[in-house]
Amino acid sequence: MTPTLVRQHLPHAGAAPRVDLRARARDWSEIQERMLVPLYEAVYERLDVGPTTRLLGLGCGSGLALLMAAARGAAVTGVDASPERMALARQRLLPEAGATRARAGARLVDGSPRDTKEPGAPAYTLVTAFEPIGCLAGDSAGLGGLLAEATPLAGRGAAVVLAGWGPPERCATTSVLRVATKLAEPLRSTGSWRPALRDDLEDVAQRAGLRPDGSGRVACPFGYADVDSAVRGLKSTGLFDAAITATDQVQVDKELTEALHPHQRQDGTVWMPNVFRYLIARTR
Repeated sequence: MTPTLVRQHLPHAGAAPRVDLRARARDWSEIQERMLVPLYEAVYERLDVGPTTRLLGLGCGSGLALLMAAARGAAVTGVDASPERMALARQRLLPEAGATRARAGARLVDGSPRDTKEPGAPAYTLVTAFEPIGCLAGDSAGLGGLLAEATPLAGRGAAVVLAGWGPPERCATTSVLRVATKLAEPLRSTGSWRPALRDDLEDVAQRAGLRPDGSGRVACPFGYADVDSAVRGLKSTGLFDAAITATDQVQVDKELTEALHPHQRQDGTVWMPNVFRYLIARTR
């Protein structure tokens, strides 16, 4: 499976970027979402996700991580703030009756984690927040709010998985993401890109009242067929929203294209090695 990239759409302050949200959702689903497949696989293998798992996916996007868990037999519920990505997740997880890809026990809920609560339903045994934090100023606060709603729905000792970018020196994409900071500088927005910090995940877990119970690192290289795909994929992450608001699409595309040149191979493909972190915490 060809890796692609990762997005970030946790709520942040600032003016709405001038983007086509439907096109962005398609780019995320078609170009980006598979980027974190190695991370999903590592976490599911470590936690032995299977038929006894009741999983709540926060920021589930267009549903690939949920689909992978459902393929292992887990009962999955996803929630996301993006109606456009949720529509794509429904096509993937809840196709018309009789389709071969239908997944029993899959639920997708618009709104917030509290909206997933069902009277009499068993508690969740696993909560995942696979959208990596540590690249947008203030993104940990947005994740903290989601966890405050989600953890009461999980059983005692349930696993909560948080994900984040690895050290900047281990992420080749860092040099490209710096474009977001440069272009968004006039706004000084809380949604501007910043380098990941070593204890981002632990700080979120501590504030959420969770007990750390292990961590790991996973190689997730970013691969694209060409520069145009890379630009579209990177923008679909949301990491360039502040830059688009401060300038425009044309300027962001130009700067991104230039920043990607060192990562372009002779055959035209773009390749950037990266490392992502995950933290496993437990509810008390």
